[in-house]
Amino acid sequence: MSEKFAVGFDGSDAAKRALEFAIGRAKAQGGSVVLIHVLEWSPYSFLTPSELEERHKRRQEELDRAETALMKPVLKEIKDSGVSVETIIKYGHIADTLNEVAGANGATQIVIGRNGHSNLSSRVFGSVAGSLVQTSSVPCTIVP
Repeated sequence: MSEKFAVGFDGSDAAKRALEFAIGRAKAQGGSVVLIHVLEWSPYSFLTPSELEERHKRRQEELDRAETALMKPVLKEIKDSGVSVETIIKYGHIADTLNEVAGANGATQIVIGRNGHSNLSSRVFGSVAGSLVQTSSVPCTIVP
């Protein structure tokens, strides 16, 4: 069975390092990569019906912008890597959605980058890496 690496990607330097790591592993093992971008979307916002309608209209604009500004450029950069890469953009809680998409796409490992910032909010509320490692159904690699 060839490995499939799910990579959480937000365009940051840390995410680019994670993608580079996953491509290297996939190339060495004859595997592939699924590149996942998660747009934060909380269903728990208290909005009026007209605000909800406007919010849903913006969803498609945000998806299109993520595809154009984030995914297409990185695919262009890695097109000669020799590794099959597919992209997925979803709304949701980042750690939960990465785990769900990885499972639905048969990923055998999730790879994310760590930016090294340690601030009060991540200590109080938890980081994406911490949440993902605790809830993931497949092994996780956090690339520094």
